[in-house]
Amino acid sequence: MSPCDRFGVTQEQLRSLVAEGLRAGGDWCDLYFEDTSYHDLLLRDGVVGSGGYHVDYGCGIRVLKGEKTGYAYAESTDYPSLLNAAKAAGAIASAGGAPGLQNFALRAHPSQPDGWAPPVHEATGGHGFADLGTTRPTSNATVQQDVFRDWPSRNVAQFADLYPEKKAWEEAETAGFIPFLQRIEAGVRARDSRVLKVVAILSYSVSDILMYNSLGELTSDHRPLGSISVQVIFQQGKRTENNTVSRSLRMGAEFINDDVLEDLVSRAVEGMDARFEARRPKGGRMPVVMGAGASGILLHEAMGHAFEADFNRKGQSIFSDRMGQHICRPGINILDDATVPASRGACNVDDEGVPGQKTYMVTDGVLTSYLHDRISASFYGVAPTGNGRRESFRYNPIPRMRATYMESGPDGTREDLIASVKRGIYVDQFANGQVKIGEGDFTFFVKSGFLIEGGRLTMPVKDINIIGNGPEALADIQAVAGDLRIDEGTWTCGKEQSVAVSCGIPSVLIGNLTVGGE
Repeated sequence: MSPCDRFGVTQEQLRSLVAEGLRAGGDWCDLYFEDTSYHDLLLRDGVVGSGGYHVDYGCGIRVLKGEKTGYAYAESTDYPSLLNAAKAAGAIASAGGAPGLQNFALRAHPSQPDGWAPPVHEATGGHGFADLGTTRPTSNATVQQDVFRDWPSRNVAQFADLYPEKKAWEEAETAGFIPFLQRIEAGVRARDSRVLKVVAILSYSVSDILMYNSLGELTSDHRPLGSISVQVIFQQGKRTENNTVSRSLRMGAEFINDDVLEDLVSRAVEGMDARFEARRPKGGRMPVVMGAGASGILLHEAMGHAFEADFNRKGQSIFSDRMGQHICRPGINILDDATVPASRGACNVDDEGVPGQKTYMVTDGVLTSYLHDRISASFYGVAPTGNGRRESFRYNPIPRMRATYMESGPDGTREDLIASVKRGIYVDQFANGQVKIGEGDFTFFVKSGFLIEGGRLTMPVKDINIIGNGPEALADIQAVAGDLRIDEGTWTCGKEQSVAVSCGIPSVLIGNLTVGGE
């Protein structure tokens, strides 16, 4: 089945819908078709007692006119419903007299007569398609150069298949995954006698996306995603502790394998002796060593959001006026990357049809790029970075992160960083963070950590917060180890909409943060 056939539309209808959206004087129109199926199973007390299945299907139509956005969606893709949505989006964008952007690069045509329609330029290969008769090709995709005629960057764009499926989820029987969840519980209980309860959730989804816009770009993407989350409650005497671990990757049903099972089971029971021994330390200002991997959530929240271009375009970010400036020490590179194979944050193309790419936000300590969708790229006069993302066809795309991480540094190992600290805190898991984008202030609850005394990890700690300021923390990074790890947990970013993301970081020493303790 071709992507157009899946949604029951023709190329002629796509052109007609765009023309209708632009009829009232809009500058830009795009269509976003989605067909997503969701499945989940929940195991509790050794029994898989519940499961779910639902489908999300429809099309969102966006029209831009200057600074105004009109958005409408239909939960059906029959032509009359789509035509009504296009009319509504065009009317919303053209209502009132809001001033337009002076150099709006998305304007592919100064005026459109009735019946105007853009040419079609198909993305070929990959998760795009070479022609409407193709089912699901496997070669790389190329978007023809002339569709970028209104972008400052005129390079030919290519995108690869970042999430190939060896076994399609659609071909798997959901009931066949029940023994896998039961094996997870059995494995956890076998490794720690203090296990009181195990809850395991398997979920997976498959999304087929079709996008078309007023530049004539026609793009499709097939997006699988598998996730497993395991929550364990432990009891020792009268005390209880809990631990939650997860794994999420963009791949097919081959995701369900013994390596994933072993990883989840081992991490579910790891460090529980320390959890039961942990105490709340004395607080104050001190050095903090952040462990590789999951600590990247602080990078995502406290710094990554402040690099999203919509916040900067509106002057709401602490980094709005710092492009081209040193914001941390030389040698530090921070990037947002859509090209990590099978990553939860991987994107062959974003939700505006822009090919996924690797974007360096900080290069050698200098702020070099924001994260752009098409609107912010037009405002700044740069090429989109492939960060236009949306929760579903019901939502307008906005700049969002994908896989955000800091590259490995030259300062040895995690142990070297710890050895350099006389007294401080080591943390490797955070939860419940809060960030003020405008001021850059953040606070994070520490889920797991240790006191550092004389260059050694000593007392396990708990019930503490790490408090700081994003720009100040960036500037105060004193050492970066060479052990980058991108965490593969079920990270979901909730900026107005929920989207799947990844994060990571090498072990990092920040010289002075506030630790909220006794």
